[in-house]
Amino acid sequence: MTDFRIALLGYGTAGAVFHAPLIAATPGLALAAIVTRSQAGAAHAAYPEAAIIDSAESLWARADGFDAVVIATPNATHGSLAHAAIDAGLAVIIDKPMAAHVAEADDLMAAARAAGVALTVFHNRRWDSDFLTVADLIDRGLLGDVRRFESRFERWRPEAKPGWKRDTDRAAAGGILFDLGSHLIDQALALFGPVANVTAELLPRYDATGVDDDTFVALEHTGGVRSHLWMSSVAPLPAPRLRVIGARAGYEKYGMDPQENALRAGYSPAAADWGHDPIDGRLGAGDAITAHATCDGDYGAFYRGVRDALAGRAPMPVAPEAAREVLRVIEAARIAHAERRVVQLGPVAVSCESAPSAPCCDYGRQDEA
Repeated sequence: MTDFRIALLGYGTAGAVFHAPLIAATPGLALAAIVTRSQAGAAHAAYPEAAIIDSAESLWARADGFDAVVIATPNATHGSLAHAAIDAGLAVIIDKPMAAHVAEADDLMAAARAAGVALTVFHNRRWDSDFLTVADLIDRGLLGDVRRFESRFERWRPEAKPGWKRDTDRAAAGGILFDLGSHLIDQALALFGPVANVTAELLPRYDATGVDDDTFVALEHTGGVRSHLWMSSVAPLPAPRLRVIGARAGYEKYGMDPQENALRAGYSPAAADWGHDPIDGRLGAGDAITAHATCDGDYGAFYRGVRDALAGRAPMPVAPEAAREVLRVIEAARIAHAERRVVQLGPVAVSCESAPSAPCCDYGRQDEA
């Protein structure tokens, strides 16, 4: 089978740490080009078989040589670059968040439908080890009816890290709600479905006039589950990564999924032990609480899903409608904080898939071609 040719637009953290190694490790995909100017030397050294292209315009001029493009650039550029890729007839993979506004996401989906090209968003945290474990526990009924879902991405960073994520312009989609919050909200929606009500606190801790650095979002899902989501750059003590309260039992897990650190350290996603999380969670109720093994994480499942979608064997691994719903919740959270009120969301305007059911450690995976 001829490999599908993927062009990667952007070679910063998202492109170099996440997308490039995952694409390169996926059978049936070829990292055929990397678009970067400032990191051309590093990109060529890491992937000598990939063409190094110095601009998006040059990529569009050569679009016939590729099957899909990955947009791993600053958030403010996601919409315009995705539109250009659609106009060039390429399937599009956008790093999260899909866009800066719901309206921009709607425009992208309409353009993709009209052009007949595939569109998906890299919500890789659906394949975190802890998330897969929670999905499995729910699927097997070990928790009973879930009442509350608590989820955190917190770190201790006493000094602000400079960069575009600190841009206060709304169009930049900066701040921790757009960054880590996109993951947390997507996970909650994938597990428990649409949201009826949103409340939020978006707090700047480094600079009183800056972007949010320490944020809390509370969701009431239409099915009754409450999701409480924390995201912070200024948390000096670790709290549980996940805590799920069910009618029969609860589950608690400390520690982050190991895949990001492994990618940053240069480990290959093709390794046999990739995604193994050695930290057990705790499962049970009252005095009957035991250690519970954590499923292996599997970020590679996303790109195996992309490959199968390009081959016409499956839909894209993340529906754009689901990524759009994340943006709708983010916009509601911003209003809830600004106006100090509960924001009621109407019915989902477009279908949004929920997490599929599958046995532990197979959830979210795609079979090899």
